[in-house]
Amino acid sequence: MGTSCCHSSPALPHSFFALNLKNCLSLSSPKASTRGVHQIRALNVKVMQEDMVMNIPHVLSVAGSDSGAGAGIQADLKACASRGVYCSTVITAVTAQNTAGVQGVHTVPEEFVAKQLKSVLSDMDVDVVKTGMLPSINIVKVLCQSLKQFPVRALVVDPVMVSTSGDVLAGPSILDIFREQLLPMADIVTPNLKEASALLGGLQLKTVDDMCSAVKSIHDIGPRNVLLKGGDLPASLDAVDVFFDGENIFELCFPRIKTQNTHGTGCTLASCIAAELAKGSPMLSAVKVAKRYVQTALDYSKDIVIGNGIQGPFDHLFKLKSIALNSFRQWAFDPSVLFLYAVTDSGMNKRWGRSITDAVEAAIQGGATIVQLREKDIETGEFLEAAKACLKICHLHGVPVLINDRVDVALACDADGVHVGQSDMPARMARTLLGPEKIIGVSCKTPEQARQAWIDGADYIGCGGVYPTNTKANNRTIGLEGLKTVCLASKLPVVAIGGIGVSNARSVMELDLPNVKGVAVVSALFNRECVLAETRKLRTVLREKPAGRK
Repeated sequence: MGTSCCHSSPALPHSFFALNLKNCLSLSSPKASTRGVHQIRALNVKVMQEDMVMNIPHVLSVAGSDSGAGAGIQADLKACASRGVYCSTVITAVTAQNTAGVQGVHTVPEEFVAKQLKSVLSDMDVDVVKTGMLPSINIVKVLCQSLKQFPVRALVVDPVMVSTSGDVLAGPSILDIFREQLLPMADIVTPNLKEASALLGGLQLKTVDDMCSAVKSIHDIGPRNVLLKGGDLPASLDAVDVFFDGENIFELCFPRIKTQNTHGTGCTLASCIAAELAKGSPMLSAVKVAKRYVQTALDYSKDIVIGNGIQGPFDHLFKLKSIALNSFRQWAFDPSVLFLYAVTDSGMNKRWGRSITDAVEAAIQGGATIVQLREKDIETGEFLEAAKACLKICHLHGVPVLINDRVDVALACDADGVHVGQSDMPARMARTLLGPEKIIGVSCKTPEQARQAWIDGADYIGCGGVYPTNTKANNRTIGLEGLKTVCLASKLPVVAIGGIGVSNARSVMELDLPNVKGVAVVSALFNRECVLAETRKLRTVLREKPAGRK
């Protein structure tokens, strides 16, 4: 395979622009002089734009469409997206397909496949081409010609001939052109046992030793690397794949996952390899990452049920199960959950002989509407286990749980979001890591900080300390007037925090600011003997109508 080179214009020295500007200004006509200045400015902008080009890893999938979205083009798109790689597509066939099998195949005419290939390869900087279902000899020929005209960094060939459910997707007539033209161009080929047997003239593969011999024979056909997938190997407790780079054989073993949700594993593995190669990984590293990714996805998705057939799809993005288990979550953040915002404190709980989970359960029963786990004095492992337990308790009551500061813990336990301070991870970075659906709050004391929280994609701000408090060292108080100033500048809903309790919560709510949605409390709940009773008292106070309202 050739390597495509993208040559950007070299940065030009300042003297170049100065010299040309001088030449332009020396033109006799004022109009010509003005035109010359504009030309230089345009050239300057173009050079700067070229210098700022960001190379996005790009995989082109040339494969069939699966209407059930478990395999084919759909699996390739999801696999590349999960690996952070852009994926374009060329459709070679449209299948009527579901979890029961393939009910029909409609081959796309080779002329139109050629148009798709030219459209993508002539315009976009494709790093790696990954092939799946190639249903006709002429489509294979068109692909090989296109790759000679538009060379890419690597070609990953998944020789799709028979689906995992046993449906034939490519006839024996294609085998010859695979051997003669396509495989000699491939950087890696990823057959399963049935496909490897077909490529080798019907050779039966029943053991790992058979696989080790087969990868060498397939390598002799021409591909630079061979990955033989042994998922269907009989009487094997592990899922064993054999990789051969022309010199060394590697047996890649992972525990076999007991699940029927295996539709699309081959497509996904090849796409993941392509994605890692597009990012610049060496071949063996790309194969290992892809193998681990598929293994993890299978384990995560082993119990999900989609369709009534014998072979279901799996979840490439690791989202479906958590969404189903946490169906109470709302897609849009509801500011009303800020009404009674309970913030835990490990030191206070220890003082009263309570665990974090006991404190959280009492606060929930007392009427807390959202919980923030603010645990500064415990180890990360202990915090993570406590967070998981608190999530179960809170989610049973439909109450969201946020983690204070620790985005890593929030990700590990799949919390509903985080709350960050001005000296913690910026909200925009937390949003990038957590995604669009999680809740992000930011502590703010000034209008400028409140405006920045809006720009950075926060959902709400915590404003304070309103009153003096002992829960945070050197915490400057802003008073009710400071709270009012920040609220008037904020486009986000606000929860007031800092020294608030039963005795002064009414003063906060009587400011009658429309974006003040509630109060956040620490000591008033958790530095008391009975968290349940104190939470109920505060909830009653907050529900009272402010003076002057009917």
